[in-house]
Amino acid sequence: MANVDWSNIDAVLFDLDGVLTPTAEIHEQAWTDMFDSFLADRAGGDSFVPFDADDYLRYVDGKPRFEGVRSFVESRQLDLPEGTLDDPPGYGTVGALGNMKNAAFQQILRTDGIAPYAGSVRLLDALQVRGVSVAVVSSSKNAPEVLAAAGLASRFEVVVDGNVAAAESLAGKPKPDTFLHAATALGVPAGRAVVAEDALSGVAAGRAGGFAVVVGVDRGAGHQALADHGADVVVDDLAELLTSLGVADGQGQLGGQRSDRAAEPRPPGEPAHPAAPERQ
Repeated sequence: MANVDWSNIDAVLFDLDGVLTPTAEIHEQAWTDMFDSFLADRAGGDSFVPFDADDYLRYVDGKPRFEGVRSFVESRQLDLPEGTLDDPPGYGTVGALGNMKNAAFQQILRTDGIAPYAGSVRLLDALQVRGVSVAVVSSSKNAPEVLAAAGLASRFEVVVDGNVAAAESLAGKPKPDTFLHAATALGVPAGRAVVAEDALSGVAAGRAGGFAVVVGVDRGAGHQALADHGADVVVDDLAELLTSLGVADGQGQLGGQRSDRAAEPRPPGEPAHPAAPERQ
């Protein structure tokens, strides 16, 4: 059993999209619309294999935007120049495609708005009562707008997003740099912090950073895949951790479905079990 004493935990570092808010759904729709349009343009009227949910999880989910563009385009063996980060939206460069996706995301967010997951808000409330610090660690440069739209902006002492990562030259997930930066900003060592993530690259980042516990939130990646990539605890909703926080039964231990790895603090990079094959 993977147990953790919450008295040894001082902070929880949350991914945003798919963990606190269902923006992952908006991101996936924006990526799908953009890539299918791009692929249709490249096909020139011929048939093409559309971008699908597996492509999203394997090549895009949790990664910085332009890295996601690059990863998927390379998977289709297509040549595309890098361009610049300021390229206008279009099909001609990695930068242009990334900015096309971002424009689509922002339009959906403005039109439809966003509401946080109720279970995640309940966990935030419980952590505040307990005096546990919280931060958001997101690859997205839209994190401030999403937090504001969801009514969560005032809850977080620290937000490390794509803008901060660029300014501080922090490597994106699956590297642990952004999570470690957030922990440092809170004044909490990795061994006394929990990471909550829904992306395979995100749980891998938490794993690599030597955090006390990595919680995988299964919004579609799969319990086993999250465990194989680094999650100590896998839940379908963060509300499943409320009882473990002592809200219902006073037990100061993390609940949820657990992988077979111990959840005690571990040094960065310590192997647990063999790396899982990529999703096909």
